[in-house]
Amino acid sequence: MKVREEVYQKLREGVEEFQTVSTKKVENVKPFLQAECYQILLNNQCTIVREKLKKGGKDGSAAIVLPVTKENEVILTIEPRVFTKSTVGIGLPAGYIEQGEDAKAAALRELREEVGYTTNTLIPLASFYQDSGCSSAYNQAFLALDIRKVGEQKLDEGEYIKYLFCHYEEALQLMEEHYMEDANAIITLEKAKKYWKGGSFYGI
Repeated sequence: MKVREEVYQKLREGVEEFQTVSTKKVENVKPFLQAECYQILLNNQCTIVREKLKKGGKDGSAAIVLPVTKENEVILTIEPRVFTKSTVGIGLPAGYIEQGEDAKAAALRELREEVGYTTNTLIPLASFYQDSGCSSAYNQAFLALDIRKVGEQKLDEGEYIKYLFCHYEEALQLMEEHYMEDANAIITLEKAKKYWKGGSFYGI
């Protein structure tokens, strides 16, 4: 499907708003990321040393959501991703799973906080390690059908997110055109294909 010009326009507006202007390294700030070093004995009696990355003292597991309206439009997010080439990322609602929270609850919370929507139909799509070489973060992706608006965004301090609606096939095309290069979003969009039948997610 050819992406509509109004979708490109909303993407350009969001990217322009969140584009990085300058970057300055700061000192004396407690880092969110920490690395722990481990010595590991393998079954073959070899020893290896590996670092484990933690985020805010936790493993950094996350929930990702592909939200779909009754009209079969999906929601994409736009937010600063300052260490990427463009410094802005196009993706999906997502966030860390809190202590004592399951992935489904986290997905519903992030959907509510980041775009102001909720759903009664949440379908697991995939589970995967984010970066198994240095992290135990285990991400889980969901398809949210029949989403409905329940309020405004409730973003954390320092969190900036705009969102837009497009057709699922437009989202796939944006991925092919490298507008979307976030691995979490790509995996989620790809895994959702098995539920896309006859131009709708409602054949399941």
